[in-house]
Amino acid sequence: MIEQLKEKFATASFFYFTDSSTLTVEQVNELRRKLHEVGVEMKVVKNTLAQKALEALDESKGVEPLYDVLKGPTAVMFTEVANAPARVIKAFRENNEKPVIKAAYIDSAIYLGDEQLEMLASLKSKEELLGDLIGLLQSPMRNLLGSLQSGEQTIMNLLKALEERENA
Repeated sequence: MIEQLKEKFATASFFYFTDSSTLTVEQVNELRRKLHEVGVEMKVVKNTLAQKALEALDESKGVEPLYDVLKGPTAVMFTEVANAPARVIKAFRENNEKPVIKAAYIDSAIYLGDEQLEMLASLKSKEELLGDLIGLLQSPMRNLLGSLQSGEQTIMNLLKALEERENA
């Protein structure tokens, strides 16, 4: 189990530690279903096993601050999209008190505590950032083309006015 967790932690760029201890079986199943829909894998783990797996990682991963959150019931959420678990948790908590975020590991940055939920949910995914970048790159070109097209009309109108003036 430690080897499996170590492999998951080593390859994951994003994972969350949460507490969903007071949820009913139906609520946990609903949460798992919603997480699965967005590609998030949720595992309930023993804290000692999780810590041993984290300790076995390369020090460059910088996971030491996570050891302190490994108390009480813990579920780990592994994801490919940094904000996916936070968005699901935020929506799920509209009707439930839990799960509570203990910590999140986002590409070597560590966010501790449930008060980070809003910020984590508002993070943009890689695809959203690429879309924003493409939009920014296209904007000057659109403006230039719009100016050239409107300038063409202006020149045509000016030439017409000059021609009419000459004829008059």
